[in-house]
Amino acid sequence: MNLAHLLVRAARTAGTRPALFLGSTPLSDYPALARRAATLAGSLQRLGLQRGARVGLFMTNHPSVIELLFGCWWAGLAVVPINPKLHPREAHYIVSHSGVSLLFVTGDIGDALANAGLPLPDVREIVDVDRAAYRALLEGSPLAEPVHRASDDLAWLFYTSGTTGHPKGVMLTHRNLLLMTLCYFADVDPVDPRDAILYAAPMSHGAGLYCLPHVAAAARHVVPESRGFDAAEILTLARGLRDVSMFAAPTMVRRLVEHAAKQGEEGEGLKTVVYGGGPMYVEDIQRALEVMGPRFAQIYGQGESPMTITALSRAHLCDTGHPRYLERIGSVGVAQSAVEVRVADADGRNLAPGETGEVIVRGDTVMAGYWRDEAATAGTIRGGWLFTGDVGSLDEDGFLTLRDRSKDVIISGGSNIYPREVEEVLLHHPAVAEVSVVGQRDPEWGEIVIAFVVARDGATVDPQSLDELCREHIARFKRPKQYRIVDALPKNHYGKVLKTELRARLAGEQLSN
Repeated sequence: MNLAHLLVRAARTAGTRPALFLGSTPLSDYPALARRAATLAGSLQRLGLQRGARVGLFMTNHPSVIELLFGCWWAGLAVVPINPKLHPREAHYIVSHSGVSLLFVTGDIGDALANAGLPLPDVREIVDVDRAAYRALLEGSPLAEPVHRASDDLAWLFYTSGTTGHPKGVMLTHRNLLLMTLCYFADVDPVDPRDAILYAAPMSHGAGLYCLPHVAAAARHVVPESRGFDAAEILTLARGLRDVSMFAAPTMVRRLVEHAAKQGEEGEGLKTVVYGGGPMYVEDIQRALEVMGPRFAQIYGQGESPMTITALSRAHLCDTGHPRYLERIGSVGVAQSAVEVRVADADGRNLAPGETGEVIVRGDTVMAGYWRDEAATAGTIRGGWLFTGDVGSLDEDGFLTLRDRSKDVIISGGSNIYPREVEEVLLHHPAVAEVSVVGQRDPEWGEIVIAFVVARDGATVDPQSLDELCREHIARFKRPKQYRIVDALPKNHYGKVLKTELRARLAGEQLSN
């Protein structure tokens, strides 16, 4: 089982349909894309890379990412995509820890890594995809067929965001990613060959994984000329290319929706926006549906079960007549087809519908383990179940609602307080753009609730009005003791709010007092 066979199949069936675009400009059809991948595979073998060797991709979004992914798999290698927003020292750790033999870069990133002066003794060569050395790899003899790989062989080594300590390398196999591909068709969105996938989020992460179902369907792949997220560019490309889908974090969805609303647009040409990677609040998805219509679907996954734990379909998001509609659109949907999902107590025992506990997952999408870290693997996969560290509850119909990460739950006066519930209330305030709720140690209560609030542009937030809003909607013990009005919330490279930094800020203040 080698994922490269998806490209082989597409090249045989797609004829001369275009495969790859930079902006609105077509670059290659499927037969040409397959030839380039096969030629890269031949060149990688001639460089002496043995089956199973790791190849790093430290690149901004670039058309060559797709041919590199499939070229590496074609040669029997594993890929290590690295977020281009990482500091060179962070990238250096990943390259060194994973044992990368060859590293592909885009110029700006490669220069920063080279200038950092950090040793990379295992890396034979660093290849800039925009320079002659890369073009030379595309001029050799192609490898006739993909190298055979077992289904449990490593395909993609994904490093977690590492909000505390060093990131861990999640080992994703050919089986994991093939099942993810099939789940996309079954649970997220059907794909037609006329469709296009737009890479506005980093291809080193979930957006890049979604190239697989779109290659399997012989659909189009579009890298924006900006190489990233630009709301105006996305809407323009969608109007011209038509039938465009994309993966986006909730923060990106909010920006896209607000830009469309200001321009009086509704997303013409956008087929599906799949959102995930962070909490999408009820008010935000209602606004998105109001402005842009039924173009949305949600997935919940982790690097350890990529994009494949639950899904909330377009149909669920549009079923406004359901008596629990608001609860459902605040959930992350139902278990995807290839997994079992449970909510369990600390000992792994099932909890009844409505009870809150840790979300655990079992299925062929779950990682093989953490690279070179047996202890972390044993602590995360127990009895065949992936313990996600997320806290949630299942309703009687199987819809999963996430409360928070287990480490984010606030225990005040012996009562559990789930920050997301408080955040949902505060986001109803018309002057609030973003909010993050964390706990601060307190000698009397154990912890107290602190809300960090970002105002909308041009607006002023009054803490008293926030408190009145909470008083109307949630129990007294859940109300924040303080409202901190801030210019911005700290976020990691994927746009997730770093609650660890907010808690550290509060702890530092206590130490200095």
